[in-house]
Order: sequence, then C-alpha cells, then structure tokens
Amino acid sequence: MQSKKMKRDASHKRPENASESWKFSRSFDSTINQTLLPAQRGPPFFHQKSVTMEEEGLAKNPNLELAQLRFQLVAGVAEDRAAALEKLLVAVKADNMAPFYKQLAADLAFPVDAALLASMEAANDAEIAKFDDQLAEAQKSQGETEVRESLLKKAEYICKIGDKERATKAFAAAAEKTVASGQRLDLQFNLIRLGLFHMDHDIIKAGIAKAKQLIEEGGDWDRRNRLKTYEAVYCMTVRDFKRASELLRDGLATFTSYELMTYKQFVAYTVIVSTFALSRVDLKSKIVDASEVKEAIYDLPLISNYLSSLYESRFADFFQSLAGLEGELQADRYLAAHVRFYTREMRILAYTQFLESYRSVALQSVADHFGVSIGFVDRELSRFIAAGRLHCKIDKVAGIVEATRPDRKNAQYQSLIKSGDQLLNRLQKLSRVITI
Repeated sequence: MQSKKMKRDASHKRPENASESWKFSRSFDSTINQTLLPAQRGPPFFHQKSVTMEEEGLAKNPNLELAQLRFQLVAGVAEDRAAALEKLLVAVKADNMAPFYKQLAADLAFPVDAALLASMEAANDAEIAKFDDQLAEAQKSQGETEVRESLLKKAEYICKIGDKERATKAFAAAAEKTVASGQRLDLQFNLIRLGLFHMDHDIIKAGIAKAKQLIEEGGDWDRRNRLKTYEAVYCMTVRDFKRASELLRDGLATFTSYELMTYKQFVAYTVIVSTFALSRVDLKSKIVDASEVKEAIYDLPLISNYLSSLYESRFADFFQSLAGLEGELQADRYLAAHVRFYTREMRILAYTQFLESYRSVALQSVADHFGVSIGFVDRELSRFIAAGRLHCKIDKVAGIVEATRPDRKNAQYQSLIKSGDQLLNRLQKLSRVITI
C-alpha cells in the first residue's frame, strides 16, 4: 500500500524560488517521492505478512491490526477509505464487537445501525452469561484452577470485543486467582495489549511496571524477551527512541511476539529508531552488519535504501528514502505523532554528517549532494543554525557554508569548572551543617 503523498501527479515540480512556507513535510516529500521507483517504495512495512513461526506468538487478543485500521481511518491516511472501513466492519461483525462498534461510530461519525448493534449486544450478553454460568459451576464444585480458567476466558472475551473498562476489571479478577508467575506475566501481557489497542498509556505503563516486577521474581527466558518487545513498542509511542532501539536490538535474534507485529515490521522499527539513536560506528556494527537485519531487509526495499544511503552518505538517495518513509510513518499508529520530529532530526543528522568532511563548501555543492534546490538548503541550514543544531555559518555573498566546529577542549574545561563550583558549594553547605 502506498501513502497518498506517493501518488501525487509526477508532473508536479519543485519551484526554484519557493516561498518560506514551503515545508519539508509537504512540498519536499511530494517532490522527492515522484522520483522513487516502485521497487524502492515497496509495501508499507506495517502491512508486511508473517510467513513462518507466527504460531509461536500469543493469541492476537485484542487484534492490533484493527486498531491500526481505525487509526488510518480517523487520521485520514487510509488509501482506500471505503475498503478499509468495510474490512474493519467485517471484523467487527464476525466477533460481535459491540463496544468497539460504538467507538468506531463516534470516531468516524457514521450512523449506527441500531439493529446490528442490538444483535451484537445480545450475542455479547449471551456469551458473558455463559461464562458466568461456568464460573458459578466452577466455584461450586471445582477447584481454584477451574475458577481461574473461567475468569480468564471471560476477561479475554470482553477484551476481544473492545470493552476496555470491563476487560480491565475482568483481568484484575483473574489475577487475584492466579498464583503461577508465568500465568501472572501472561495476564500483564494481556493488559499491555489492551492498553496498546486503545492507546491508554496508564494501562500500558502499569502493565510494564508489574511485568518487570514479576520478571525480577523469576521469569523465564521467553517472557523476558517478550517483555522487551512490549516495552520497546511503548517507548516508540512516547518518543524514547534510544531505549526502544536498545530493546529492539536485544530481540532481533529471539523475537516471538507475533501477536504485536510481524518479524519484518519488527526489523523495520529497529532500523527506524536505531538510525536516530546510534552513532555511525555503532550503526554499522549493530544494524548494517547484523545478520538478522540483512536477512529480513531484502523484503523491505524502502527501509533497505534508507539505511544504506545514510550509512554510505548517499544523501540525495537518503532524502528520497526519508520522504518516502515519512509518508509511511504518518500511517503508523505508534510513530505518526513523532513524524515531524523524526524527519527533522534525521535531516539534521544528514547535514551534520556531510559537513563534518569540510571546512567550507559551496551552497551549490550541498544542494547537489542532497538533490534539492539552493533555496531549500539555504532555508534549512539557516533555521538549524539559528536553533543551535548545526555548527556552521552561511556566507551568502560568496555562496559557501563555513564550518564553525565547537572547541571541544574549551567546552570540557568549562564543564569541569562548572562541576567544580557545584562540588565546592555542596562541601560548604555540608561544613556548615557539621559545624552546627
């Protein structure tokens, strides 16, 4: 699936003298994307299908693919809105997801089918009543294990139909009857997925914190690795890309969380956050040369070109890939909120990497290397220089960019003096207390 931006008319040309309002996230990616070959674009990484080992993951409950479809519809980034809505409603009807159906109607402002809603609610009530009967029978004539299983099945069903509040209470009731550490961890994974489905950060944070506590008390290898993936997804949603990169890299060789995503999606996320978080040397050793990444990235042409062009300093190709990736990230529910931040930081990283090799360089040369106009480079560099993000200055008369690298030794000296002053102040306060 391609983003809407990647489908714009290929005859659209970047104006040589664009206005100041010409933004990277609008005109730049439109201009660059027209030059992307279909093979470079590839299918969106968050729609990649897993071909093997998916049975090793936990049950897809709730189904996060439905949450992704809902996000695309609400954000207006679905390529075919009618088809996406139809696919979502088919899944809703198949599982009688009455609570989720009401949420969709409110979010997407479509009229509720009263007859359909009534039939789904009746089916929900009948199923929950059946679980209640099983629970009553288990409490009356069976043991604690059967009681727990009845509570868990009821919680999982309520979670599946999209009722967040009731599911949270039902899982809490099941947790009270759960003793084994592995089963208690699985309940927390259920809660974290519930939080991810509804993007409820309070539920996610509480679930991760409790799962970490249980892991410290004695968690097995598989659940330890699974928790890393769950936490990494949460870190991406809150823009902690460095922590997310660390956790995702740890799971490259041990990934089994197919209930969250496919392995190719996992590798794509790993590359995206690691290009932001790692230095060029670490990126080479931990991502570019990683066998797991090499194996999966062939099926991700956009991600592959994005990674290789940045590392190999092919900046024109990198800008093309970044513009293509921007369109894909805008349709991804975990990273969409951070697209402008991410693309800005990656452009700064590319400019910094390029300018490190020069004491001065012509503006025309910079524009040629990045495949953009001189006007665009001038505005980009000026903004980043004014914000203190790039250490250089522009000589408009001579048409050159001059590097003004910071004096690292002087910075270290100033840092040492500042730290020494802080230490002396603390010692003086301590001496006064001791004297008293």
